[in-house]
Formats: sequence, structure tokens, C-alpha cells
Amino acid sequence: MRLVRIAAFILLAVSALSAAKTLNMYMIDVEGSKAFLLVSPSGQSMLIDAGIPGSEQNGRDTNRIVEACKTAGVKKIDFMVTTHYDGDHVGGVPALAARMPIGTFVDHGENVQINDFTLKVVKDYMDVATKGKRVVVKAGDKIPIKGFDAQVVMAAGKAITAPLAGAGQPNPLCDTTPRKTWGLNSRGILDNQDTNENSHAIVLLVTYGKFRMLDPADLTWNMDREMFCPINRIGTVDLYMTANHGMDVANSPLMVHALQPRVVIADNGPRKGGTPDVFKTVESSPGLEDYWQEHYLIASGDKANVAPDFIANIEGSPDGKMIKVSVEQDGTFTVTNMRNNFSKTYKPRK
Repeated sequence: MRLVRIAAFILLAVSALSAAKTLNMYMIDVEGSKAFLLVSPSGQSMLIDAGIPGSEQNGRDTNRIVEACKTAGVKKIDFMVTTHYDGDHVGGVPALAARMPIGTFVDHGENVQINDFTLKVVKDYMDVATKGKRVVVKAGDKIPIKGFDAQVVMAAGKAITAPLAGAGQPNPLCDTTPRKTWGLNSRGILDNQDTNENSHAIVLLVTYGKFRMLDPADLTWNMDREMFCPINRIGTVDLYMTANHGMDVANSPLMVHALQPRVVIADNGPRKGGTPDVFKTVESSPGLEDYWQEHYLIASGDKANVAPDFIANIEGSPDGKMIKVSVEQDGTFTVTNMRNNFSKTYKPRK
């Protein structure tokens, strides 16, 4: 019996040690807003964006972020990265700061989007961030989280100028991918996607051992060229988080296909993002193994949605389910649908 107890203790210790070496990431369901939690093997945490203002929808986004932190064993946000100042990314930061301690606030600097709503959410954010530790980052900087590498490859409309190690290949899609011309938005206002806050978003390359992931936040179609034309300055990745919730104002083929992601995750909502054009771009990307979605996109039907096991929130079921990604140093990573615990493991590229 004593030997059995010793064996059980050793097994638990090995399991705990293994878990401690895993980078865990949680795509939180904020229904078309953005909140992406990364928990380092060191125990430190980084939250990328925080959803909409806490006063809306009874603080739903903030509640879900707090619950996700509890699930992940996170009691403090060490780095709160606000990629840009759209309300669905920065709006929830003050409400979250009232619920959880935040170590360092990270953003791209000055706001470039002048409208009443944006000015208000930026003011509310600055009121909180400037009372704590705030860091403004630029392309080439690294967020000093312990346990994995978080490099800023684009911010404030400017990208890294030199290719990263292993990158630098010519990108033929630069010549065949047309630029988009911006017109009136849904409110009848001319909104130039190449100069608004989306274009200024922080783009992060996360590296853990042999694993690489690109999260372009809401970076837009024409701005992709800053990193991928005439050469690919980033290289290939294992995981790609769709830009701008999977909208077709972003996710140009010249970026998605140059990255050659093995897995793509869309942080879309039931009626936002994950558009059919982006679905086609992703599905036709070289080397793609699977496309995962935060939500079933109602308007697309089965023509532009993946199989239900790869969708965290499906029509007719309660929302709020996450997609979890667990990464090992050798490049192996597992994606789990926390709605039904369906998971798939992806071995390192050979």
C-alpha cells in the first residue's frame, strides 16, 4: 500500500511538472468583442483586450473574463494589452481593473480615431492606466512576460522593417491581391480603415519553444502589406488568430497564405465576423489542417461554418464557452472546445 501511495505521488508530481511547462491560452467568448487570455508556464498572465464597456449588457464581458481567469487559476493580470482603442477591445478595461489587479497596461500610444464614443472609452481607459504602470510599445519591442516570447511586430501603423529569423522570402501574392477601397460604414460615415484605430493595432507574435502564433488584432486588409510585402517579414506560424474577428475588411490572402498556419481560430460572434470570403481564404491556405470558430455564424449557414465540434458556441445553446489552446515547448499544441471537451492535438511540423 505504501508503494502504491508513493507511485501515485510521483505520478501527480510528474503531471504537475508537465502542466507547469505548458503555455495555456483561452479565447474568451465575448460574442464578437475581443478577450484573449494567455497564461505563461511561469505563472504570469497576459490578457489581450477586454471586451466592451462593463456598463453594457450587465457587464457580461467582464464577468466572463473574470470567470475565465478563475478557470485558468489567474488572480492577477500581469500585462493588460490593449491592441487599439475600439470600444469592443478597450472598453472593458476599467470594469476589469475594478474586479482584478492589473500589473502593467500596454498600448500603442495616441488615439487616432476622433469620435465621441471612442474619445469616451479612451478617457476611461487612460484614467485607469495612468494611475498604474503604463507602457507604450512600438514595432520590434517585446512585452517582458516570463516564460514565453511576446514580440510586437506592428503597432501604431508601423511594422518591423527587417525580417525575423527564417523569414524574408518574396511574397508573390503582393502582386495579385488587390487593395480595398474604403467607403461608408454601416452608419453612413466614411471610415478609412488604413488610418483608423484598426490600422494602428498592436500585432503580436507569440513564440514558445518551437511554437509560433500570430495575433493581428483588428489589423486591416491593406495594412497587411506593411509586414508581408514585398517580402514576408514574419515567416510561417502554427496558429493564426483571425484579424478583425474574421471580417473581410481584414485577413488578406497575402498575409494568411504567407503565414501558412496549420490551425486558424476566429474570434467571431454569432452575427459578427467569420465572413464567407474569409472562410474561403482560410480554407484555401497552404498547409491548413483545421479552422476553429468561437461562434456559429448564423447568416452563413453550413456553407461558411465548420463542423460543430470545432465551434465553441452553436446556435440554440447557451453562449459563454471558450476555446483553449495548450502548447508544449516541442511545438505540440492541443485545441479544446470547452463546450463539449472535444480536442485535437497537433504535432510539431517536420
